[in-house]
Amino acid sequence: MERASETFNIRQASEFSGLSEATIRYYEKIGLIPYADRKPNGHRIYSKQQLEGMIFLTRLKTTGMKLEEIKRYLRLAEAGPASIPKRMTILKQQKERIQIDISRLLATQKIIDYKINHYNEALLNPDLSHARCDLDE
Repeated sequence: MERASETFNIRQASEFSGLSEATIRYYEKIGLIPYADRKPNGHRIYSKQQLEGMIFLTRLKTTGMKLEEIKRYLRLAEAGPASIPKRMTILKQQKERIQIDISRLLATQKIIDYKINHYNEALLNPDLSHARCDLDE
C-alpha cells in the first residue's frame, strides 16, 4: 500500500485486515465500517484509510470490546476532537478490563504450571506403591 488513492477489492481487504469477506460485509451492514464504494461492475472497493480502520476495529475487538461499544467509540471519533475525553474514557475502561483479564490468565497459568510440574515430578519419581505395580510378585 503506497498511494493514498490506491484501492483494494474485498478479497485484498480481507487478507490485509484478517477479517473474512462475510465479516466485512456484515460490519458494513451494521454500520461498523462505512459502505464501500463500488466499481461500475458493482464490486466493492476500499481505500487505504478504510483498511486501516478495519485493522483498528479488529484490535479493539481482540481486546474483548463488544461491537456496540466499538460502534459507540467510532461514532464519537466521527464527532471530532470535542469527543476525545469520552473516547479516552472508553479506552481507559477497556484497558482496565484487559488488565483484569490478564490477571486472571496469569493466575490460571500458575495453576497450569503447577500441574505440569506435578506431572513431571510423577514421571521422574513415580510412586510405585500407589500404582499397583508391586515388583515382588
